[in-house]
Amino acid sequence: MSAPSTPPVTEGAGPLAGIVVIDLSRALAGPHAGMMLGDLGARVIKVESPGTGDDTRGWGPPFITPEGADRQSTYFLSCNRNKESIALDLKSDRGREVLTALLAKADVLIENFRPGVLGRLGFGSDKLAQLNPTLVTLSISGFGHDGPEGGRAGYDQIAQGEAGLMSLTGSAPDDPQRVGVPIGDLLSGIYGVVGILAALIERATTTRGQLVRTSLLASIVGVHAFQGTRWTVAGDLPQAQGNHHPSIVPYGLFRCQGGSVQIAVGSEGLWKNFCAEFGLDAGAAGFATNPERVANRAAVIDLVESAFADTEAEPLLTRLAGAGIPAGKVRTLQEVYEWDQTKSQHLLVDVDHPTLGTVTIPGSPLRFFDTTPESETETTKRTHDAPPLLDEDARTILDWLSL
Repeated sequence: MSAPSTPPVTEGAGPLAGIVVIDLSRALAGPHAGMMLGDLGARVIKVESPGTGDDTRGWGPPFITPEGADRQSTYFLSCNRNKESIALDLKSDRGREVLTALLAKADVLIENFRPGVLGRLGFGSDKLAQLNPTLVTLSISGFGHDGPEGGRAGYDQIAQGEAGLMSLTGSAPDDPQRVGVPIGDLLSGIYGVVGILAALIERATTTRGQLVRTSLLASIVGVHAFQGTRWTVAGDLPQAQGNHHPSIVPYGLFRCQGGSVQIAVGSEGLWKNFCAEFGLDAGAAGFATNPERVANRAAVIDLVESAFADTEAEPLLTRLAGAGIPAGKVRTLQEVYEWDQTKSQHLLVDVDHPTLGTVTIPGSPLRFFDTTPESETETTKRTHDAPPLLDEDARTILDWLSL
């Protein structure tokens, strides 16, 4: 099968061009939200603490230390592209003066202070509504802004455990595991962006901004998906069970000669095709339907791994593809970033950093296209700015504010 043709590209400024975002957040949840808005063309001004800046500037190793310049954290680089930086002491009169001027001109504010901190700094929701009635504020907390544990500090791994995700992840119920990235932080940033965009759309009708709240707890519970209804509706408590799907069999990671492959036999038609390819009886007792296979999971896994035992991963994947069975390998990140398919989706971007030079970082997962009945032209913003040095853009920002 030939690869689909690549449409022509006319780079755009991004659908959020003209939107101004003030990012008071630190660590990951809020900064990820701000970076997403920057990827979409918004002007994102990151307000940091003087001297140290965002917490993640100190998170590492790995650090990269260019000759004659300060070290740079690769963690910070992961969540702060397409932003400007200004350092402000928000406990000082001058810091509050500059922030007030920024907020008066902004469309969006992002903050992830513990509940109540922004108000104590003099920028509670009442003050913000008075200062800029059109401002959309995203406020991210650990466990919610109210309720019996509303003031609790939020850290991703703690939230993964408290929100039940670790009970679903691991080799067995007695082996709870965290997800390999800070998924609670990332999800709350993503959900936060959804809330911001919805509030901006509503503002076009009401002419007023609003406060949007989410939390690490809410964002993780929001993706419990079928595992949630499995408990709330059926009363069946989900537990960790390794690399096999709890409701579809066979679907997971299976050993083969010298390695492993993943397969997803997600329908009865695929099951019949799989069995035909490997000489198995699709209608055998206990295997004929998915509910039967789920009930006999261990026997199905043994059956599949016996069929795979004499074949190495690469020829096995070729054979599975020929039979129309969804399958794949487990890649390292190096393999992912070197994969032609990853590169074809522009998931890596080169940015010019003021001290590191040109560096390659993961890019936005979104692409945009102008479509007509005759053609399709990609308009995705392809030019991106490197994550800033601390206070790098202060003079530009202050000139813009006439301060």
